Amino acid sequence: MAYIHFTDEQKQQANSVDLVDFLQRQGEQLVRSGREWRWKRHDSVTVRGNQWFRHSRKEGGHAIDFVQQFYDMSFPEAVSFLLGEDSGVEWNQTVKSAPAPRKEFALPDANPDMRRVFAYLIKQRFIDREVLSHFAHKKLIYEDKEYHNAVFVGLDEKGIPRHAHKRGTYTHGEPYKGNVEGSDPKYSFHWIGESSVLYVFEAPVDMLSFITLHQDGWKRHSYVTLDGVSEHALLCQLKLNPYLKSVVLCLDHDEAGIEAVGRLKDILYEKGYRDISVMQSQYKDWNEDLKAKNGVSPIPAREHRKLELLPKVIAELHDLCKALAAHKDIDSFLAECAEAAEPLLASGKTAALNAEATRECLQCMAAGSLTAMQRQLRQMEQPVTMEQLIQKLQDSYHPHEDRGWLRTKAEQLRQDVSNISRQLHTSGIRTLEDKEKLLSSYQLLALDCVKTMMFVELELPTMLSVQEQAVNFSMTM
Repeated sequence: MAYIHFTDEQKQQANSVDLVDFLQRQGEQLVRSGREWRWKRHDSVTVRGNQWFRHSRKEGGHAIDFVQQFYDMSFPEAVSFLLGEDSGVEWNQTVKSAPAPRKEFALPDANPDMRRVFAYLIKQRFIDREVLSHFAHKKLIYEDKEYHNAVFVGLDEKGIPRHAHKRGTYTHGEPYKGNVEGSDPKYSFHWIGESSVLYVFEAPVDMLSFITLHQDGWKRHSYVTLDGVSEHALLCQLKLNPYLKSVVLCLDHDEAGIEAVGRLKDILYEKGYRDISVMQSQYKDWNEDLKAKNGVSPIPAREHRKLELLPKVIAELHDLCKALAAHKDIDSFLAECAEAAEPLLASGKTAALNAEATRECLQCMAAGSLTAMQRQLRQMEQPVTMEQLIQKLQDSYHPHEDRGWLRTKAEQLRQDVSNISRQLHTSGIRTLEDKEKLLSSYQLLALDCVKTMMFVELELPTMLSVQEQAVNFSMTM
C-alpha cells in the first residue's frame, strides 16, 4: 500500500473508535465481563471503549492496533478503515473525558449473616464447610450487605485489607465477578502457612476447591490467587515471606492457563527460583474437579491447540531434512525459499488462498535451517543426528512466547534471513563466538518458521472469516 499521510487528528479519531460498537455491528458475539466485554471468537480478548486486552498474552492497545492485529491490516489500511474512507461507515467514538480520580479502597459493608454465601459456596461449588468457616472466622470471606456477593479479602503484611474480589452468588445467568475499586493487585486473597510451599491459583474459588480436595495439613502450606494470571500477588508474597522456596503453579487447564504457567515459570526463574512445579486439574479448573467428585457434569479441560499441533508440524520436517542432506549449497536454498515465501506472507488473505504453497515454503526454510545447523556443528566437530536437532527444535517451542499475527511473523522471518545472510558474508575467519551466533540464527529461523506454520494452520481460517465479514459489512452500508 502506498504511503498515506494522516494528520494527528485523523489518527486520534481512528484510535477513538468504540470497539464494542465496532464488533457488534459486524455480528460478533460479546459477553459482558464486569466493566468489559469478552469477544467470544477470541475468548481471552476483552474490549472496553476503544481499548482491548488479550489476557493470555498480556498484550493490548487501542482501536488501530486492534484492527492491525485481528484484521491483518497495515497501519495505513487500519487507519483508513476506521476512518471509513473506503466504505463511508461512521463508527461510534469513545467519549473522551477526564479520568475519574481513583477511589480510596474500602471494603463493602458486611451483611449480618453469610447464609447466601455459605449456600452458594457449599451447595453450588462444593467447598468444604470447615475450610469455608476457617476463612470466614479470619474475616477473609464474608457476604456484602447490598448485593449479597461473596467477598474475598486480601490483607497486606500488617493485616490491613488492601484488596477485595467480589463474586455473585446468584446461580442464574453469568455470575457477577469483579474487584472492589481501589484494590491493590499485590495483595489479593491468600493464606500463608509455615511450610516452604506456595500454591498459586487464578481465583479464590479455585484455591478453596484445591484445599477442599487436598485437606490433609493444608493450613501448614501457603496459597495465593493471582486475580487472573498476573504475577504481582505471587511475587509480593515471595518477597514478604522469603522462606517460601517451592512454588506450585495450579492454574486453569486451558490455553490461557497453560500460557500463563510458561510465562510465570520464566519470571520465577529470572528471580532465582528453581523449585517450580506444575499441578493441573483433570477438568477445566479445580472447582470443576470438585464438581465431578460430587456428581455434577464438569467443564472439560482444554489443551493448548498449538501444543497439540506441534508434533505434527515437527514430524513433517523429518523427510524434508533427509532430502536436503545431499544439497550442496544449503544457504542459497534458504535464500530462495525466503524469496518465494515473501509474496505469500504479504497478507492474511494471500497466505490463506495459497495455504499449501505457504506451508511448503515455510517447511523448506525450517528443514534448510536444521540442515545448515547440522553441517555447521559437524565442522565444529560437534556432530549431532538430525533427530536430535528436530527434538531440540520441538523442545524450544513455548506457546507463551509465540506472539504476534501474520505481519509480525513475516517481519521476523525477514529479519532472521537477513541476519543469517549478514553473518555468512562477513569477511575474515569466523571465531567460535561467530559460529555459535550463526547456529543460534539458524535455530531461530527454524523456530519462527514453525510458529508461522502453526499460525497458518490455526489462525488464518478464522482471520479470513473476520476480514470477509468486515468487507461484507462495508459493502452493505
